[in-house]
Amino acid sequence: MASLNVGNLGEYLREQRRNAQLSLRQLADAAGVSNPYLSQIERGLRKPSAEVLQQVAKALRISAETLYVRAGILDAERDRDDVETRAVILADPSLNERQKQVLLQVYESFRKENGFGADAEADTDTDADAVVDGAETVKNPHS
Repeated sequence: MASLNVGNLGEYLREQRRNAQLSLRQLADAAGVSNPYLSQIERGLRKPSAEVLQQVAKALRISAETLYVRAGILDAERDRDDVETRAVILADPSLNERQKQVLLQVYESFRKENGFGADAEADTDTDADAVVDGAETVKNPHS
């Protein structure tokens, strides 16, 4: 079987899976896909759908947008800065999950305010002031 132009995606998925300390079988189970299918994706033999990438991203707790760009679903040039910013936030080990989500919401609200659409995140419809207030509450709940 000839390799498709998704090797970069496969290599990246393998790296993320290993960083998450998951076996191929564990990730396949968590993402709801078959073990052989996930193996073929990692080896660049299959190009997964956006839905499968979303499931894999959720199982790995990484940005689906990053996978979309690597798979050629999103325009890499146009979306690179946004995707990289989100990926850095989500990968930061010094932040907990709630802090990451609040930071992403603030980021998205500023992008909207500056005329850039929110085409990937569905629950980022809060405005920056409300999110910042929430972040302060999370940061210092006793003040």
